[in-house]
Amino acid sequence: MKDQAENLRRRLEARQNQTMARTIAVLSGKGGVGKSNFSLNFSISLSKRGKRVLLFDMDIGMGNIDILIGGHAPYSIIDFFENGCSLEEIITVGPGDISIITGGTGLMNLFSLDEEKYARFNEEFSSLMKNYDYILFDMGAGITHDSMKFLLCVDELVVITTPEPTSITDAYSAMKYIHSINKEIPCFLVCNRVFTSKEGKETLKRLQNAFLKFLDFETVGLGYLPDDRTVSKAVSKQIPFILFNAEAAVSKAIMDIATRYANHSFGERLTLPKSHFLRNVKKYFLGK
Repeated sequence: MKDQAENLRRRLEARQNQTMARTIAVLSGKGGVGKSNFSLNFSISLSKRGKRVLLFDMDIGMGNIDILIGGHAPYSIIDFFENGCSLEEIITVGPGDISIITGGTGLMNLFSLDEEKYARFNEEFSSLMKNYDYILFDMGAGITHDSMKFLLCVDELVVITTPEPTSITDAYSAMKYIHSINKEIPCFLVCNRVFTSKEGKETLKRLQNAFLKFLDFETVGLGYLPDDRTVSKAVSKQIPFILFNAEAAVSKAIMDIATRYANHSFGERLTLPKSHFLRNVKKYFLGK
C-alpha cells in the first residue's frame, strides 16, 4: 500500500510548475448519472475560485451543455474542422464566466484526424492551453472505440457514479477498460445523488477498494453530491444549480469538491504530472 501511494505521488508531481492547462475528461459508465450537470457546475465552481476554465462538450449529437444553460451556441467544433473557423471563434462565453465549445452533431470527425487536421488542431489548441488553467471534456455516456482514443490523451479522468449497483458496476467496467490500455492516468471519483454522507463515503470506498484489489490501481475519492431537489429545479429553469441557489446543499458540496481538487486536499500532498495532451493526440490518433 505504501509503494502504491508513492507511485501515485510520483505520477501526480510537478503541477506547481505547470504553465499549460490541465486537460480533464469527465465520464461515466452509463448515462443518466448527472455527468454533464457535474461538468458544467464543476467548471463554474473552479471559475468562482479564480480559475480560467474551458468546457468542451463532447457528448456527440446530444448538446447537453446547451440544454442545461438554455442557450444555443452559434458555432461548434464542426465549424473548426469543416468551415475554417478558428478555435477562438467557436468559443462562447458561458454562465459563471466559463468558456464553452459545443460539440455539434457531427463530432465523429474529431476522431479521424489526418496530418493536416492534426497540425491545425495542434497549433490552435497549443495557444488555447496557454489561456486556461483547466480544459474539461464532457464525454458522452459509455466508452466507444473512438472515444477511448481521446480518453487516453487527457491528463486525468473524473469518473461519475451514483450509489446504484448498476452505476457502480458500469463505472468499474469503464475504468477497467481504460486501465487495460493506460495504467498511469490519474483517476478521481465522484458519487452523485447520495441520500446520506455515509452512503457517499461507502460508495466511493467500495469503488476504490475494487480498483485496488482487482486492478492494483489507486484512485482518489474527490467527493459526493447530495440528491437535492435544487438540481431538478435548476435544470427546468436551464440555470446551473450553483448559480440558481448557491446556498443549496448540492451547490456547497460541488464548491467543496472544486476546492479540494484545486488545492489537492486529499489528506496528503498530491501533484499532477506535466500535460502531454497534444503529444498524446498525435500518438493515439496518428499512431506517431
